[in-house]
Amino acid sequence: MARRDASAISPTAYYTSAVWLHHGLSHPAFAHLNSHLYYYGLKGPQMAFKLLGGPTLDDFLLARHQIIDHELDAAIRDEGITQVIEIAAGLSPRGWRFAERFRDSLTYIEADLPGMAERKRKLLKHGGIDSDHHHVLDIDAFASDGASLEAIARTLDPARGLVIITEGLVNYFDTDTVAGLWTRIAAVLKRFSKGIYLSDLHVQSVNQGMSVQAFMGALSTFVRGRVHLHFSGETQACEQLLASGFDWAQLLTPSDYRQILPDCNRSGADLVRVVKARCGALPSAHAPS
Repeated sequence: MARRDASAISPTAYYTSAVWLHHGLSHPAFAHLNSHLYYYGLKGPQMAFKLLGGPTLDDFLLARHQIIDHELDAAIRDEGITQVIEIAAGLSPRGWRFAERFRDSLTYIEADLPGMAERKRKLLKHGGIDSDHHHVLDIDAFASDGASLEAIARTLDPARGLVIITEGLVNYFDTDTVAGLWTRIAAVLKRFSKGIYLSDLHVQSVNQGMSVQAFMGALSTFVRGRVHLHFSGETQACEQLLASGFDWAQLLTPSDYRQILPDCNRSGADLVRVVKARCGALPSAHAPS
């Protein structure tokens, strides 16, 4: 399994930071010059894909981001979960936004490879948007000791519940690696009174057709690595989540949110699914029929 360079910022991290900013979701502190260069540099190719009936990056990036925001907000407001670990947060503004929204009632931890984590800490400080309840820590999400997910989770209060988020991470690793990560996340969440996992995921059944395949090929070139489509469909993905130790799992479809989240109306939004998996008892409103 190839690991990312701990000191480098990926093209997708730069690009997504510009997407969030241009759509009113971020703070200018998170947008580097390279972010704007990537964003405007991809305008032409994206327009070409759109004219050919294909998707654009923004379509599913915005859909997945806003669904994860929506589900995280519900976990905090409706279920009283007050701790979050976001793995590989990169230049995402979510930690800042939720720390601003909920202030000292929420503990938000962003965890990333050391180089990226140090850059994020500096951006928060220089932008004047750091806070006592928003932390950026070093992590190796695939490690079992040292700067591991388990070590970070041990610093938290099991009674306050925990949401773990991986956005923009799992499709860059092979299926065995993802299954191992899911097993580790489920084991951590089982130690908390309530545990929810949120992630984006691309599955084969909704990423077919010549235009989509061409787009995925172009995306692999852009991210400088293979984009994996691990599972044939939603059922197989949920089966793997359950086998990894979660007690309940569902893949959320962006178009189901189109009445409340406008970006889920985008033509390419349904190329992505959002994983919502749980450890522990389900609230009655979420109990499967």
